[in-house]
Parts: sequence; structure tokens; C-alpha cells
Amino acid sequence: MDLFDAAGSDDAGVPAARASSPLAVRMRPASLDEVLGQEHLLEPGSPLRRLVEPAPAGRRQGISAASVVLWGPPGTGKTTLGYLVAHTSGRRFTELSAVTAGVKDVRTVIDDARRRLVTSGEETVLFIDEVHRFSKTQQDALLPAVENRWVTLVAATTENPSFSVISPLLSRSLMLTLRPLTEAHVRELVRRAQTDARGLDGALTLDDDAEDHLVRLAGADARKALTILEAAAGSADAAGDQAITLQAVERAIDVAAVRYDRAGDQHYDVISAFIKSMRGSDVDAALHYLARMVVAGEDPRFIARRIVIAAAEEVGMADPTALQTAVAAAQAVALIGMPEARIILGQAVVHVATAPKSNGSYKALDAAIADVRAGKVGPVPPHLRDSHYPGAEGMGHGVGYAYAHDAPHGIAAQQYAPDDLVGTRYYTPTTHGHEREITSRLERIRELLDPGT
Repeated sequence: MDLFDAAGSDDAGVPAARASSPLAVRMRPASLDEVLGQEHLLEPGSPLRRLVEPAPAGRRQGISAASVVLWGPPGTGKTTLGYLVAHTSGRRFTELSAVTAGVKDVRTVIDDARRRLVTSGEETVLFIDEVHRFSKTQQDALLPAVENRWVTLVAATTENPSFSVISPLLSRSLMLTLRPLTEAHVRELVRRAQTDARGLDGALTLDDDAEDHLVRLAGADARKALTILEAAAGSADAAGDQAITLQAVERAIDVAAVRYDRAGDQHYDVISAFIKSMRGSDVDAALHYLARMVVAGEDPRFIARRIVIAAAEEVGMADPTALQTAVAAAQAVALIGMPEARIILGQAVVHVATAPKSNGSYKALDAAIADVRAGKVGPVPPHLRDSHYPGAEGMGHGVGYAYAHDAPHGIAAQQYAPDDLVGTRYYTPTTHGHEREITSRLERIRELLDPGT
């Protein structure tokens, strides 16, 4: 079965897809309309659209698109956009890899681009992949060419350019951030590859459960999704099947499908067991359920949010640093993404699961909320009311207020609660972890606040 068609060549220097090229190469978008997930960068008049599309008649002199630094996770289309800039706009395309190119290579490309610009007016797009791997000297070599627009630089990086690209180069370029693809984007791409003449051209169908497994495994990486699809298609073709089944996907990449329906019972059962395992301090069980969610492709941000909630609800003041770890993990997961985010999630789970437990602050707030809902909302004592507006003092607001920092121990003995709630106790710390210290301190504080207790 012949699954793949040959593609033509490109005399502008853009790498041409061949029949033997990987599916991810053959399925690179041929126009901006095929680019998925980056609509925020492709609005009319946006820098990228101006770079890609030919200049319209009547464009004012001196207004042209600037060089750009594309920052985003793997498989979001950085290389594709670089190719589109050259292929669609008619500029000559030259590509350098920051992994292998040196300063000499950079200067050679720039000299050639400058010569072409002077002799024939031909513009050059210089695409540099993994630009964060360039040394400062290599990046410095780009500055004259970018500033004088001898080349239009399109630099791609998975690292934050603010830390990995020198400031002079950033100031001469526009930094554009590519968003991670959603599951819907990846699914659309996979379906397009099934029917497109550049892809499978309808030679094989893809079963629903196989598609679900493939999309979960790919995460937000379009290139990975197409690589898995190609491997599964080869497996199905070798077996003489007319459809790519779940078994074909499993055979192709040696990753068994995990029974986990994010919209069904498995989702709720696993996340419930995950939370209860952390609450019960069984770190090994908690890590098992975390692994099930990670392998099944659960949104890591959802997992991180549940860990943050558990840190406050289950650990609380028994170990206040657990919440710090959980919040830091949630922020890091959003910044880094999968697959590395799994390491951060694992660390946060270990901290929360092994920490001493207390739901004292959680129960205290719920008890206070219950009283408020029951109508126990007496007036604020006059001495605590706002006295910063004219006439407030005449109404007794703020009169007799004792400033806590002027009192012994920094604790001023006076009534703070409304009359109906004087003496009410909501927070009862446990003897677990840090709350052991809070217990003795709180007893002394309450004695100082109300010597009659």
C-alpha cells in the first residue's frame, strides 16, 4: 500500500518535502490558514502576517516587518512559521542550527544575504532554530545584519528569550509568544493528516479509541502527534489492516493505553483516590495515581490545582510550607509544560503526602461562614470602625481603640468580635507539626486578649 505522495521542491531555499520525508515534515502548513492554535499572532496587520504575506500595493515607504524571536513549547509551529515567512513571501530562505553553526557560518550567511540584497534586491530570511544555544559572540554577530535589515531574522527558542537571548538582539526584534496547542488542535491536525494528499490520503482510517490514545500521548506537541500517527500507520499497513486500531498505536510506540476517560468515571475515581491518598499520607499510592493521570494525558494544570487545594485543606498550618511548594509547582507547571512538569508535580505530591496533617484552619473558616449565614453578623464594635472621614470621631468611631504595637507583646486587650460572638472559638489547632507551636502560642494570646477567660 502506497501511503505517501511525493512533494515538489522549492527554489527559494525552503527545504522541500519528499515522499520519504517524515509525516510531520510533509504536513507542515502551506499557508497561514493551516496554522493551528496561534490565532493571536495572525490577526490582520500583525507582525507575523506582514512577514508572511506579500506587501500590499500602496504600503507606505519605510514600513516593513521586523525580525522576530518566536518563543514557545516544542511542536507549536515555530519552524513552520519560519518556513512560511520565506516560502509565501518570496524571500530567500536560509536556515542555521544553533547546535552546529559557528560565528563563521553566521558571517558567511550574512555576507551572502547582503550581496544578494545589493545586486538583485532579493531579501533573505535567516531562520535560526534553538537560538538560545548560540553563544553571546554568535548572537553579537547577528546584530549588524538585523539592525540594517540585510536579513530578516526569524529565531525560534523553547527557552525564555529574556534570559537566553542578548538584550541588543531582543531590542532589534519582536518577541512573539506561541501558545501551547490544545487537545482540539492536535486532534484536528491528526484528522487532517489522515485525509490530506500530503499525508495518508485516506488510505487508512483511525479508530476513535486509537485517536484518543494518540492525542493523549502527544500532549500539546503537533510534531509528536504526527510522528505517532505515522508509526501507527506503518504498523497497521504491515499487518494488512484497513484501519489504525488502538492495538496498532500500542504496537507502534510500545505504550499501553491507560483506561482513563477524562469525561467519565475513571477521571473522578482516580482524582478522588489521588486526593485521599495524599490526605492519608500514603505517598506511594499518591504517586501511583499521579502517574496514571500523567500517562493518560490529564491536564497537568488540573493536577497542580488539586495539589494546591490539598496543601491548604489537608495540611494547613501543620506545615505552612506545603502550600508554598504547591503554589510554586502550579506556577512552574504553567511555565514549563509537559513532559518536564511531571517532575515538579511529583515533588509537590511527595511534600503534601508526607507532611503532618491538619484541617483546623479549613474547619475554622467553614464554622465562621456557617455563623454568618445563620445571621450572626452583629455590628462592628465602635472603637474598631473607620475614623478617617470627617465626623466619624463624633459618632464614636475609633474612640478608645488600643494600637496593638504599643501594647506589651504586641497584643492589645480589647473587644474585636461583634457582641454576639464574644468568646466564640473557631480555630482549634492540632498537635501535629507546626500546629504544636501554634497551640501554646494561641492559648497565651487568648489569655492576653481576654484576661477573664
